[in-house]
Amino acid sequence: METAVLKPAEILEASHGVAEAKASGSFSKLAILGFLAGAFIAFAGSGSNMAAFNLLADPETYGLGRLVAGMVFPIGLMLVVLCGAELFTGNMLMIGAVCRRRITTQSMLRNWLIVYIFNFIGSVTIAWAVYQSGLLHSGADLLGAVTVKIAAGKASLDFGNAVILGVLCNWLVCLAVWMASASASMAGKILAIFFPISLFVISGFEHSIANMYFLTAGLFAKSIPGMTEAALNIGVAQQALDGLNWGGILVNNLLPVTIGNIIGGCVFVALAYLLAFYKKKA
Repeated sequence: METAVLKPAEILEASHGVAEAKASGSFSKLAILGFLAGAFIAFAGSGSNMAAFNLLADPETYGLGRLVAGMVFPIGLMLVVLCGAELFTGNMLMIGAVCRRRITTQSMLRNWLIVYIFNFIGSVTIAWAVYQSGLLHSGADLLGAVTVKIAAGKASLDFGNAVILGVLCNWLVCLAVWMASASASMAGKILAIFFPISLFVISGFEHSIANMYFLTAGLFAKSIPGMTEAALNIGVAQQALDGLNWGGILVNNLLPVTIGNIIGGCVFVALAYLLAFYKKKA
């Protein structure tokens, strides 16, 4: 027996119903589910780094490393969607319900702020746990060195480039959430999530919540004795290492990437499909 798949206009209605529930969530519920989503995405970041660090360390196999990471990272959004959690980037779809006056702008922004803060707390908690666990010494410190390399590269992005990479990323992330809502089956949701998320990771686009893990894990790794030298040995520039600090993390990456993520999800998915499929009742 085939499982019914929602059509785009039906997905639109369903997403606006979900937005109403999200907008009315209590602080404690949003905080808990926001923390969990940040942790789930961080688990995916940790796993993708472990799977691909040898390949990512070498420029000649870097693209293959992105491919391997892209096979692992989608598990994070699968956990968010299937287990139930609040992810800031996916919640950009709420803007459509605001335009239809089904929720208020204030309630949407409240959701975004609470979820963003607790996504950060969840992500940093996992980064700290990975750091404390000793896992960053894997591969004769190569995992830690690559973790520093990834973070230093992200913290040294040009502001405009980071915004664009954020737009492209969350366009795909919101499409993954959009497609997953079309299927009632777990298998259908998993497949819908896997391909767009894999594509954004392989492409090297920038996801603000994932970066909360990658950047802080890199900052923690940088503090390990000998890890800076290990990072320099795999081609990390000293200037990039010097820029891996809280200022670089917040100003050079999280701020522009978050702006880009908002634009990508709101404009190119939520509002695009609202304009295409919403028919106002007479």
